[in-house]
Amino acid sequence: MAIVKPFKALRPHAQLAKQVASRPYDVLNSTEAKIEAQGNPNSFLHITKSEIDLPESVDIHSQQVYEQAKANLEAFIKRDVLFRENRECYYIYRLVMDGRSQTGLVCVSSINDYENDIIRKHEFTRPEKEQDRINHIKTSGAQTGNVFLAYRHNEKVDALIAEWQETKSPVYDFVADDAIQHTIWIVNDTTTCETISGLFESEIPYTYIADGHHRAASAAKVRKAIENKTGNGADFFLTTLFPSNQLYIMDYNRVVKDLNGLDAAQFLAALKEKFTIELVGAAAYKPSHLHTFGLYLNGSWYKLTALPGTFTEDPIGVLDVTILQNNVLDPILGIHDPRTDKRIDFVGGIRGLQELEKRVNSGEMAAAFSLYPVTIEQLFDIADSGNVMPPKSTWFEPKLRDGLLTHLIYQ
Repeated sequence: MAIVKPFKALRPHAQLAKQVASRPYDVLNSTEAKIEAQGNPNSFLHITKSEIDLPESVDIHSQQVYEQAKANLEAFIKRDVLFRENRECYYIYRLVMDGRSQTGLVCVSSINDYENDIIRKHEFTRPEKEQDRINHIKTSGAQTGNVFLAYRHNEKVDALIAEWQETKSPVYDFVADDAIQHTIWIVNDTTTCETISGLFESEIPYTYIADGHHRAASAAKVRKAIENKTGNGADFFLTTLFPSNQLYIMDYNRVVKDLNGLDAAQFLAALKEKFTIELVGAAAYKPSHLHTFGLYLNGSWYKLTALPGTFTEDPIGVLDVTILQNNVLDPILGIHDPRTDKRIDFVGGIRGLQELEKRVNSGEMAAAFSLYPVTIEQLFDIADSGNVMPPKSTWFEPKLRDGLLTHLIYQ
């Protein structure tokens, strides 16, 4: 069963919350982060992307960058932008995007659960990305990046969280520049905190990483690296847990640079062996159900429907990303490993289908594919089976903001 705990968050004063809150470190490059933090000395990007305060000639993975993050974090505390909670609390975090809300529980989750597969995974991690966060956590002494976990919704947990929201006032409530509303309540009642911990330990057998595999893996490796240090909080890592019935997974689409030596007619002919093809025309085609795909080619959209025999019913084989890889990208376009092949790129659904058209129309890409989103049950099935998804299969929105709640590992 899942072990979760309240914690003493490092957090901003209420009047500074909107200034501090920043987009996750891994959705911005250094240039974008520098522009976003410009004129805002309280942006948490000074801590998560601390290279923005150093000369551009500095390697973003150098120790100098991590030392700068530590110095900036200490400066935020000294300037009283951030302060440490005086008691262990849970936090309720609601995000509202385009009128749709989802509410999660911010807590710390057990590293033992991560290592013993109580916290289940569905992606491989890359060593170089892990090392970046390992260095950041070890040097700064803080877990600044939140790991987004999901669980099969539980009515008792739902009711407790809903009651707290209805009867208590939030500590933070603001609308960010991207029009997403962020509202946080503090759960500081000892009895309620014990009830929450008990519900997860008795009724939630597993939690699932939705977003943040590298942050979770890094936290586990940091724990091992500093296990001989006394008084550290590295046995747990910063997480926000969302019930499955509130999550929204967006499509994660593909664009390819060339047709592997084929012209458009030859490519369409090859596709007909595995798909029925319907010409849609100029209007963008967004798939409305599984096993259908949009293809944008030479200024026109096509609807592709997978024929029998193009997929299997096992948790991986039934995925549309697998169908596309096994029947188009690999055998026709020669893209054998989408993790490393430079001829393919991935476009999150938050950018819209117009982004696919833009990249093809510019001549940068030859064709684009729109996909139906992976479902949360598919994600659970894959994680439960011990398999991993193909790369870039899920895109979750809205995303948590960094800086509102930070976990310090050195107590």
